[in-house]
Amino acid sequence: MKRIVTLQDISCVGRCSITVALPVISAMGVECGILPTAVLSNHTMFKTFTCKDLTDQIDPIAKAWASQDITFDGIYTGYLASGEQCQEVVNFFEQFSNSGNLTLVDPAMADNGKLYPAFDDAFPAEMAKVCAKADIILPNITEACLLTGTEYRTEYDEAYIDGLLHKLLELGCKTAVITGVSYEPGKLGVTYLDRSGKRFSYFTRHCPQSYHGTGDLYASTVLGGIMRGLPLGDSLALAADFVVACIEATASSKAARWYGVEFESQIPELCRMLEERLAASERLDQA
Repeated sequence: MKRIVTLQDISCVGRCSITVALPVISAMGVECGILPTAVLSNHTMFKTFTCKDLTDQIDPIAKAWASQDITFDGIYTGYLASGEQCQEVVNFFEQFSNSGNLTLVDPAMADNGKLYPAFDDAFPAEMAKVCAKADIILPNITEACLLTGTEYRTEYDEAYIDGLLHKLLELGCKTAVITGVSYEPGKLGVTYLDRSGKRFSYFTRHCPQSYHGTGDLYASTVLGGIMRGLPLGDSLALAADFVVACIEATASSKAARWYGVEFESQIPELCRMLEERLAASERLDQA
């Protein structure tokens, strides 16, 4: 069984960050270790919350693991709360990344053309240093613009997105993925470009609803798929289909919570979709 570690916060109530990553990745048949960067009573979409910063624990935990020769097949980062945390994560990559494992960065810091309120204008440059060390990065369009110093647009074409992909690769990552891409009404998807010039795009129906935690859900599913042996494109498509299923389940649920997407009820569907894609991938390999 593959083992990954995710570095992001724990929101004790509210579906996001580690409380999404741990159950989803585990359900996909991958061991999920955690390195919490902070503990919140609930995520910041609630009216009030408490937060215990754990930046000073990242290095001691890393040293404890290194002293016991603990290794990981994948390293996955999500929301990081400060520039100091970004530097600690870069240090962690230098200690635990190698040619045999995969590093995936979700630079969760912005949406809809704006940084999250917790960040200042200097933060994207710090997150860019994390992205530079990654094999795969998964920004949305806003985050891609902030990472590359590009003007954000609500209306764009394929050339604009292609330019963003090339600029993201210039940061130093091996593969740049942009999520939340739409070229026509009713369709939303993802596209990537890697250093060899390989491209891939996948689009699904655009759900009108928006729920907290869908980005975390997407990134976690992508990594789980890769760790189970799916090609990146198949993992991106699987994650898109799963997020749509979760959004639709949340929208139709009488018990739906405003603070996060209802993914728990859809985990059996995720496992079914994963096994279906694995079987299809195996048939292609044998053909």
